[in-house]
Amino acid sequence: MEKTLAAIDIGTNSFHLIVVEIKNNSGFKILAREKEVVRLGKSSRDMKYIFPDATTRAISTLKRFKLICESYNAKIRAVATSAVREALNSEDFVNEIYDKTGIKIEVVSGYEEARLIYLGVLQALPVFDRKILLIDIGGGSTEFLIGEKSEVLFANSLKIGAVRLTERFFEKGKFNPDLIDEARLSIKTMIYPVLRDLRKYQFDIAIGSSGTILNIGSIIRNYENDDESSFNLNSFSYGKESLLKVVKKITNCSNTDQLYKIKGIDPERVDIITAGALILEQIFLGLNLEKITISTYALREGIVLDTIDKISGEKILSFITDVRYKSVIRFAEHCNYDKKHSEKVTELASKIFDFTKENFKEYNLSDSDKEYLVAACILHDVGHNISPSQHHRHSYYLIKNSDLLGFNNEEIEIIANISRYHRKSHPKLKHENFAKLSSVNKDRVRKLAAILRIADGLDRSHNSLVDDLQFERKNNTINITLISKSRELDLELWGANMRKDLYEQIFDIKLNFLV
Repeated sequence: MEKTLAAIDIGTNSFHLIVVEIKNNSGFKILAREKEVVRLGKSSRDMKYIFPDATTRAISTLKRFKLICESYNAKIRAVATSAVREALNSEDFVNEIYDKTGIKIEVVSGYEEARLIYLGVLQALPVFDRKILLIDIGGGSTEFLIGEKSEVLFANSLKIGAVRLTERFFEKGKFNPDLIDEARLSIKTMIYPVLRDLRKYQFDIAIGSSGTILNIGSIIRNYENDDESSFNLNSFSYGKESLLKVVKKITNCSNTDQLYKIKGIDPERVDIITAGALILEQIFLGLNLEKITISTYALREGIVLDTIDKISGEKILSFITDVRYKSVIRFAEHCNYDKKHSEKVTELASKIFDFTKENFKEYNLSDSDKEYLVAACILHDVGHNISPSQHHRHSYYLIKNSDLLGFNNEEIEIIANISRYHRKSHPKLKHENFAKLSSVNKDRVRKLAAILRIADGLDRSHNSLVDDLQFERKNNTINITLISKSRELDLELWGANMRKDLYEQIFDIKLNFLV
């Protein structure tokens, strides 16, 4: 396992880098931090495009970040949020970044962003055993999460952030009372559905993270404490009364020049702090919050922890759970899946995968591949309630548009495609969903869909008749014997033989099913 890791948070307003040293069984030690205001997103509503000048700034910043990472010999994981996930040219941006810097960007959903922030918060504050409300106001979106003992009980992401709201109401750097009132009404309208859902939960503590909430904390601290020494904002709390006083101070400023005079304000946030403060104000009022506690750890620290978990294959910190698997199961249950059939298909596919990985080493099947396959096995029939005859296509659509916690957008697309091809047509370039995959992921989907097709065929009756599989490889043939207490395996044999073609083509071998 790598001894040093780097996490890059590619946000709408700014890019953050953290480099850490991994400590065995005790988390990580921070070696370096960097921040650069990039202003990637530029839109008052949907962030439809990342413009060339923003891409140029992003490339310049990431090249500098990479040099820092290389000086520590740190493995890089970069995660992009609101601006990139919304942009119509997102794929072009991600590809250009990779071509120019060698950094591969993962684009995550708002739900996954909230989960990663939660992991970061759990490193900063002793709140593992407490039910928390997490609020993170970013440049393009605001994340809400209810969590307890690392379990995500509720998560939502709204397209409202400090940059987005500034672009809509305060683009010219003028803050007159009418615009402020319009902004307040817009915020209240947008956040109401989420606040309504949040009121259903009882939580022990409200925690805030990221720029807006931290900067307001800094302003409050400066006005309420005469101590000029440096002050760590982590675990610092402020109440409603203090917040409303600062919001009034901010909104009394009619332009950015006046805002610069506020003690404790971050000069790099002056043009967007009014919008961010109004968002936090309306959340406080809408939920009747009395106090919020700051976490200086957020997305980037969560990325580190999540990466440690994935690379090590162990639960380095005791509260890290298999969030990916649990998220898949929850989604399957929400879609009213056939649990018995899915479990049998998963069991059989895992056996076929393990045999294939051992006997076809040149195809480089990995543990990640198996995880994608298992998720696809569980979810392959979720579209059945929409249309039995075309359920493979509906399964693809439902999975693609799901928010599976722990998976980034690329991984969700892989799982959706594997599920799509569990029946009917083989993967084809004329299929838009398959054609847009990278060449590596096209190859991955073909191999894993080939395994899923056979496993699904082996439970054609949905009666879980096949108890085990025995494999024997002879020259260019694999004999697969079906172990079963039942003698009526005609449907299973027929199903397996009908679905074996793709496997035979990819692995260049003949399959023979026996009883």
